[in-house]
Amino acid sequence: MLSMTGSDVETGNASTIEWRVFDDVRPLSAATQRRSITVDPARIEEFRRDGVTHLPGIFIDEVDALRSGLERILREPHRFAFPCESTTDTEQGRFFDAYCNWQRVPEFFAHVLTSPAASIAAQCMVSETAQLFHEHVFTKEGGVTKATPWHHDLPYYCVDGTQTASVYVALDDAPAETAVRFLRRSHLDGNLYRPRTFVDGAEYTTNDPAMRSVDVANVDEASVFSTALRAGDVLVFDFRTLHGTTASPVDARRRAFSTRWLGDDVVYVERPGATSPPLDGLGIDPGDRMRSDWFPVLWP
Repeated sequence: MLSMTGSDVETGNASTIEWRVFDDVRPLSAATQRRSITVDPARIEEFRRDGVTHLPGIFIDEVDALRSGLERILREPHRFAFPCESTTDTEQGRFFDAYCNWQRVPEFFAHVLTSPAASIAAQCMVSETAQLFHEHVFTKEGGVTKATPWHHDLPYYCVDGTQTASVYVALDDAPAETAVRFLRRSHLDGNLYRPRTFVDGAEYTTNDPAMRSVDVANVDEASVFSTALRAGDVLVFDFRTLHGTTASPVDARRRAFSTRWLGDDVVYVERPGATSPPLDGLGIDPGDRMRSDWFPVLWP
């Protein structure tokens, strides 16, 4: 069994309910058909070179459904896995995220099993396969002035490899000033940066000597990828690409839905510290592929 109870003070993610509804999702994935789209080779090259690319309007027809699923979590977060509030009682607005709920939210379930997200990820990763890791949703309400701290996703996770992709769907229009910003080519610098909590930017405690602190104080703005987003736009980025936001006031809601994908060379790893999601009891050894009955291979 997965250990999914209790709360992790360090990461801020409360585990309120078991995320896994099905013992084996392979029959469901085999019984559904996923749409495919052809990604422009120039966008694939941009992803490989810069660690991020922008695909405008790809999921415009799925925005309403994904918004509906997210609203269900926002109304009753205690009924879902790993809700996290990253604004305190003394701060304005709401900064919320949650993950590992795709089996519990019908709109997310349908998107994962039928949308072109898996095909997009496979093409960008240049991978024969695309295996779902989990989904992650975010909301910043109007009035929030808290920055998302610069970080990259790989050291949060119990996986390692070079063929990874997050397929991030904007659910609201967002100006470049408050949209996610990425440090181009940071996925190629060979560094692993300590995970940070969204509540105050504090680093996770870790005994991993290979990890270092993020330092973007003197980053050249020319190296930053930033673009205004329209609802339905997609950002695809590598788990190793540094990203964050400014503290510019969010004038209107900024919601997003992201699926995380594992390619051919990604394997399970045990990290010397907290991971998010805090998955244990997987029944696999370091170096093994993630088990496909819980983390389905959805492409091809």
